Amino acid sequence: MSILQAIILGIVQGLTEFIPISSTAHLIFASRAIHLYENEVMRAQQTTATIAVIQLGTLLAVLIYFAGDIWAISRAFVVDHLALLRGGRSEAAAETARATGRPVRLSREAWLGWLVIIGSVPIGVVGLIFKKQIEGTFTKNLWVIATMMIVVAVFLIIAEMVGRRERTMDDLTVRDALAVGGAQVLSLLPGASRSGSTIMGGLFAGETRETAARFSFLLSIPAIAASGLLEMKEAFEHLPQGSYAALAVATVVSGVVGYLSIWFLLRFLRTHSTAVFIGYRLIVGAIILGLLFTNTINPQ
Repeated sequence: MSILQAIILGIVQGLTEFIPISSTAHLIFASRAIHLYENEVMRAQQTTATIAVIQLGTLLAVLIYFAGDIWAISRAFVVDHLALLRGGRSEAAAETARATGRPVRLSREAWLGWLVIIGSVPIGVVGLIFKKQIEGTFTKNLWVIATMMIVVAVFLIIAEMVGRRERTMDDLTVRDALAVGGAQVLSLLPGASRSGSTIMGGLFAGETRETAARFSFLLSIPAIAASGLLEMKEAFEHLPQGSYAALAVATVVSGVVGYLSIWFLLRFLRTHSTAVFIGYRLIVGAIILGLLFTNTINPQ
């Protein structure tokens, strides 16, 4: 991998990881366009390893952007549970109980920590069970990518139509964690998009667009971290020896661009629907299918 190839992949990853248009689909196309790996036998494993490691850059972007939220959630989680172990209740939990009028034992931030944990279970379980298939050629197949680009777009249309878009971060429950976490499992299929799937799940659960996106980003932290760290070993085994410096460059670039993408999307969704992303997904999916049907491109 050259430095130029690394910069291109980093930009593509940073732009598409959080915007609901599928980072995997675009990275697969980008890697083919720049002829990233020529060895057909190793291409699928090398591409999977490269994508997983570059994702750590976008993980860093989430950690930096939501640093305040993450610190508040982590601190409250520890403080509230220590108070429960002592048979009491933290001041933050008591304040939350007064504000909501419900006899809650955890503060809003500590409860949000549990929702992130609960929402991360589905993709963790499914991801481990189907790890070999995810790393294989099936998830690089353009028929699968094009189909999922269109399928998730259709579901996003339905979610925009039926979603009430009333509930904020303060209203999140276990139902939201299961809805968004369950939808996140779709992101294991290329073309689905992690952010697209989770935002769709949030809209179906009645969340506002900004809330769906914000919870989606928080929920992406365990998933991206696990994926990147699990693939780190395979990356060093499968990637060419001289590609490590370029891989580091791609990771840094993806982090910078990813931070800007988060900033853009949260502000965009405050006043706009996901229609532009839906239209893009439908067009790109249809173009890929057309190219496949006419044998213009190879599905693998």
